Formats: sequence, C-alpha cells, structure tokens
Amino acid sequence: MTRVGLLPIPDFALMSYAATAEPLRAANLLAGRQLYDIVPVAIGPEPVPSSGAATVQPQAQVGDDLKLDMLFVIAGGDLTEVANRALLHWLARMARTGTVMGGVSGGPVLLARAGLMAGRRMTLHWEYAPALAELSPDLRIERTLYVIDRDRMTCAGGTAPLDMMHALIARQHGDGFARRVSDWFMHTEVRPPIGPQRAGLVERIGSHSAAVLDAVAAMESHIAEPLDLAQLALIAGVSRRQLGRLFQAQLGQPVMQYYRALRLERAQSLLRNSALPLTEIALATGFANSAHFSRCYAAQYGQPPSAYR
Repeated sequence: MTRVGLLPIPDFALMSYAATAEPLRAANLLAGRQLYDIVPVAIGPEPVPSSGAATVQPQAQVGDDLKLDMLFVIAGGDLTEVANRALLHWLARMARTGTVMGGVSGGPVLLARAGLMAGRRMTLHWEYAPALAELSPDLRIERTLYVIDRDRMTCAGGTAPLDMMHALIARQHGDGFARRVSDWFMHTEVRPPIGPQRAGLVERIGSHSAAVLDAVAAMESHIAEPLDLAQLALIAGVSRRQLGRLFQAQLGQPVMQYYRALRLERAQSLLRNSALPLTEIALATGFANSAHFSRCYAAQYGQPPSAYR
C-alpha cells in the first residue's frame, strides 16, 4: 500500500485537490482493496479553507514525523505569506527521508523555495511561472501539464492532476487499471505531459491573421526587452502601417498599446505572486524605471502598483 500525504495550503483550488485525491480513492474502490492510504495534512490543526466554501479536515500537521511514500503540496492564492521557514524546513526534511515530493498548481513554488527542485525539470500553473522564473532563473521550468522527474512530480493544477495521477497509477498498477480509473471519471481523453496549459493564440486573442499571431507571439517572448514596432512588423512579414491596421481592426487597439498591456499584465502577476521590489518588476517587464512603470500601471489599472503592496 502506498501512503500519500495531501497538503492543501489555505485558498487552494478545490478542483486541484479533488483531481489529485479522487483518482486514488477510485483506485481503491475499483481494486476492491486499499492501494492508497490518503492522509490529509495541514499547516495547523484547523480545517483548511479552499478558495470556495469547502474545507479539508487534516489528520496530521506540518512538523509531524510522518511516514509517507508521497507528499503532494496543493496551493493557490498568495503564497508569499505561507512560505515560512517552518514549512520549508519540514518539506526539505520529508524529502530527505525518501518521500516522493509533488506540487500541484502553486505547490511547486513551495517545493522550489524549499530547495527541492534544483537540477530537476518542473512545471506549475502558468500564473505563478513568471514570478518563480524571475526569482530563480536557474530552475528548469516547463510550460506543460505535468512533469515527473525521478522523485519529483509537479503539475499545473486545475484538471491536469487527473492526467498526472493516471500516469502514476499506470506506473504502479498497469495501463489497463489506470484506464479503468480514468474512465470512472469520464476522463476518456488522457492528455500527455507535454500538453499545453493555455489555449492557443487563436483562441485567446480571437484572431486568425498570421501577421497578428506572429506579432503577439513575439511580444509574449520579449517582455523584459520589448521589441519596437519595426521589429514586430519585420517578424510579422508586413509593413508597420499594415500591422497597425490589422491590430486596430481585429484587437481594437494600436500595436504598442496592446504590447504595453501585455507587459503590465505580467507585472500584475509578479506583484501578486512574488515579493520582488517594484524596481525589479519594472525592469523585468521592460520599463526603464519604477516611476515610468508606476505611471503606466496606474493608467491601466486605476491605482499605482504600490497600492497593491
């Protein structure tokens, strides 16, 4: 029997927790015996609130001397407050005992903060990726659904844990049995680990123009060092004037205004998910200084970035 700890962090997404836990429960049911012993763990003794109304009642606490085969950290919301020394030290101690460590959604951030992802491939929810990459540029972050690298399992969250747990169950109990578990949830299209986390550009921006798609893809790849209009037009294969007409007609705004909004969206993510100083956030999103960044941010969102902090 495999003993699996599930550590939800306050404001975790209930969907991510259920998609991690329920395949294990279903595996027990379909096997007619307990293949997995599921142990809910919490930072303290109180029930752990999700981002919705549901809570998880813990059976163990961070700091306990637990004997686990696997431990999955399932996190959402603002992680800067919960990444305390006691939690990170305990995660590192659990890893030293040989426990397979897993992270779901924002959970990989805490594994990385505990020093457990050095030299290993990993993934996490796309919202947390820019902040973690900025704080720890040496990490091998992939924009995929899940990554299993030796004794580390990381996952983007949402419904992606269904795919990761399918892979885990298949490893331990065979492909046929794993398929029965997935079918139990009508999860008939099991996705590979390299599947994308977000919809493609066509779906996200609502344009089928090759020039617009090429330009936006280039923008998303050059946030810290923005390209100018001439460079974007060259990449898109059209004139600057034609690119401007296409953006105005299909996206409703000028090219560089759209680009600035993308950079400010990245900055907002860094504000939410990191403790980086405003000056570093400004530089990471292509602004010359914090004053210029603050003016643009206030114009876009109605308040300066310092108000968020």
